[in-house]
Amino acid sequence: MDQLWSPWRYRYVTKQEASTETGAQGSGCVFCDLLGKQDDEKSLIVFRGEHNFVVLNLYPYTNGHLMVIPHAHVDSLAETPVDALTELMQLVRRAEIALRAVYAPQGINLGMNLGECAGAGVVGHIHMHVLPRWFGDANFMTVVGETRVHIEELAVTWKRLKEAFEVQGQAF
Repeated sequence: MDQLWSPWRYRYVTKQEASTETGAQGSGCVFCDLLGKQDDEKSLIVFRGEHNFVVLNLYPYTNGHLMVIPHAHVDSLAETPVDALTELMQLVRRAEIALRAVYAPQGINLGMNLGECAGAGVVGHIHMHVLPRWFGDANFMTVVGETRVHIEELAVTWKRLKEAFEVQGQAF
């Protein structure tokens, strides 16, 4: 079996030992702590909804990699209130529309990993990944060189997607 090493994820994962109990500020849940911050640009929060928020992934797989995250600290869809689930899917839809408008991807990946053994990087707080994809984005550098090449700084990505969400909000 071949193995692909991603040591950069260690720094990310070890900063966030998610609490599956309270999810309160300072609990160790990176998403709960992020939600409590007031500077959306610095926190990379693109949009705040009533029950969910949309944030750029700090360590994206592709440019424009977003996550839609419930405000409530829940570790399963079964525990998530229906109104939050409804808004989550509406925001996933808005994320798709924004990504297509800004980046014109050839495809979109959606994904949610529930539980550590399923690959959840933040255990205890569900979140939906929304990733734009292009033919060739998993090229030599990613697969063999173990390096992702991003064509845009996160601050620029944040600004472009924040504007796209604001435009959509007027027509949504």
